[in-house]
Amino acid sequence: MDNLSGDDNGLWIRRFHPRPDSEVRLVCLPHAGGAASYFFPLSKAMPSFAEVLGVQYPGRQDRRNEPLIDNIPDLADRVYAALLPWADRPLAFLGHSLGASLAFEVARRFEREKDIVAAGLFVSARRAPSTHRSETVHLLDDRGLVAEVDRLDGTASGLLKDEEVLRMVLPAIRSDYRAAETYVYEPGEPLRCPVLAMTGDADPKVTLDEVAAWERHTEGPFELKVYPGGHFYLADHQAAVTEEIAGRLRQA
Repeated sequence: MDNLSGDDNGLWIRRFHPRPDSEVRLVCLPHAGGAASYFFPLSKAMPSFAEVLGVQYPGRQDRRNEPLIDNIPDLADRVYAALLPWADRPLAFLGHSLGASLAFEVARRFEREKDIVAAGLFVSARRAPSTHRSETVHLLDDRGLVAEVDRLDGTASGLLKDEEVLRMVLPAIRSDYRAAETYVYEPGEPLRCPVLAMTGDADPKVTLDEVAAWERHTEGPFELKVYPGGHFYLADHQAAVTEEIAGRLRQA
């Protein structure tokens, strides 16, 4: 794994498979409670022309002792700043769930501050910013929060039966849920990049209409892809999703 030096950039950005001659960089932003390592398999499988950068939020794994950031605007500001040294070649963004909203906001910052248009925005398992749901999972007690994680991803919740693991990871999960559920979209100019919105057909967290509404947020090409599965459909369709993203990046 490699990182660029300077400030806290190495804390935020993980480059599992360095490809110094790559033509494009795909920045991957994980779900609530997730870590950069979630995208290690995708990084390994991505063709050599694309280099994957995983974003590591504070409060988990090797950053578990750092203060949590519980809102998307502040997270987006920090991720944007950490990515500036990597913008010497085209950037694309892939965000899953919470990460999708965050990817959108980071892409907005690059357009607004640097006039850098993303090579692509890939949003997964998340409603469009302009849609609204009243969600209060982050206000539940620990038992309720674990039950929600179990409902969405039984494999991850198995780890939460270990009390020591639970104490380590639950604060980050709660903070991320708070960021996702309190996010308020500030209307502005649509993006100019292509957007691919992806979802599972049985995801309890989002409807097809909510995912399709991502089309409102770009002047570029838009497409919706639906896969069999729930909120973490990616686990069962990794090869297909990787091929889909790689094909679009190659065209871009």
